[in-house]
Amino acid sequence: MPRLALYAIAVCVLAVVAAVISFVQGSWLGIVWVLLAGLSSNMAWFYLRRQRAQTAGQGLSAQTGSAVRQKR
Repeated sequence: MPRLALYAIAVCVLAVVAAVISFVQGSWLGIVWVLLAGLSSNMAWFYLRRQRAQTAGQGLSAQTGSAVRQKR
């Protein structure tokens, strides 16, 4: 798992906790924390998908390279 995805997940969890605490205390500032949690979860999803695409692309290029070598 990429390091940036782990950081984004940690921020997401902390933002959710902060939102719950804000709403329990009666503060509407929790809305900002909810938005931050949404942003950080999207960032984590992006970094995970980017790593999967990179590893799939490397595997595909390695398979294609071996197929080309076999044809020669």
